[in-house]
Amino acid sequence: MTSTKLILVLAFFATGALVTNEPKVTEVLTKDLTNIPGKEGLMLTVEYPPGGSDPIHRHNAHAFVYVLEGSVVMQVRGGKETTLTPGQTFYEGPDDVHVVGRNASQTKPAKFVVFLVKDKGAPVFVPAN
Repeated sequence: MTSTKLILVLAFFATGALVTNEPKVTEVLTKDLTNIPGKEGLMLTVEYPPGGSDPIHRHNAHAFVYVLEGSVVMQVRGGKETTLTPGQTFYEGPDDVHVVGRNASQTKPAKFVVFLVKDKGAPVFVPAN
């Protein structure tokens, strides 16, 4: 490997431009639900890279999922694994543990919207086992 190629490879790794399987989560909107004391609505977009997935977790919230692009596999503990495509939905309740959340594809990204109704100021994502 030439020194120029080596420098480019090292720069690539140093800038964090590595391909990861972690989802990209973007907050779209947060709004106090004034007629429901102590609650807020939170809207997020989640983008799974090819092969991307979530660890087992919970939200302690009502979570409404709407798939925009690609296909995702979802499952809550005690529920059935479900593959969703654009336009399809999924629901997680406040007591559910999300045991499967992943991109169904190893070659194409997937993107969905999540709308949460949760306690104001509570964490969005709580690790679970």
